[in-house]
Amino acid sequence: MDLITQSREGDVVTLTLTAPTMTPEFFAACEATFTALAGDASLRAVVVRSSAKAFSYGLDLPKAMAAYGPVMTGGGLAPRRAELHTLIRQLQRSFTAIATCPVPVVAAVHGACIGGGVDLIAACDVRVASADAKFSVRETKIAIVADLGSLQRLPAIIGPAHTRELALTGKDIDAARAERIGLVTQVAADRDGAWAAAQAVAAEIAANPPLTVRGVKQVLEYSTGKSVDDGLAYVASWNAAFLASEDLVEAATAFAQKRPPKFTGR
Repeated sequence: MDLITQSREGDVVTLTLTAPTMTPEFFAACEATFTALAGDASLRAVVVRSSAKAFSYGLDLPKAMAAYGPVMTGGGLAPRRAELHTLIRQLQRSFTAIATCPVPVVAAVHGACIGGGVDLIAACDVRVASADAKFSVRETKIAIVADLGSLQRLPAIIGPAHTRELALTGKDIDAARAERIGLVTQVAADRDGAWAAAQAVAAEIAANPPLTVRGVKQVLEYSTGKSVDDGLAYVASWNAAFLASEDLVEAATAFAQKRPPKFTGR
């Protein structure tokens, strides 16, 4: 069974996770999938959802121990520690591939989103949820410092105080609180509603000039952690290079003619 299935409607690709936990094979599949999507110039948005009973319970610990156990628990001197470091960096690339995808990625969360599930959605650009969703940076409770992106990406999404509370306690929060703190932007009644909401957001994004959308994501990513002046200098250079386009002319023409624009990415 494919761990991630893929479908496409127009310029939007929908990725569906088919298992409720993340096996070693899942991480490889995630990196490979997003690496391939990054090379698709016609792509405008990606939706990530799950067909399992929950979005994700995170790391499949038994399978991870079977595959990586000696490396994870063996201790030892520098060579074994270096091997573990290499493994962690390899797994991190799975979700970095999501964060660096050149088009926006929208996550639709239902049920449990725990540990690695939060790492995954933190790498996405927009997150929506069903009313039954619950979220937990659970690694602390199993003696692991979360190492696949939550501690690095969540502060920019929900702020440092909420990040520290979730990571230090390992507590669950419900969809209502997730919306209040900005982890998700909207809450739907159920899984199907969350799927529909994510598709609607992706469709809105895909209707905009594609090169501009990619530029917005690039500028936002660059500006994170930088000074306002650094960010302004970067976006000035970006627009000096890429502002002139057929889509800019189309936007002005459509406005003058009082019709919806049709953007082509040229």
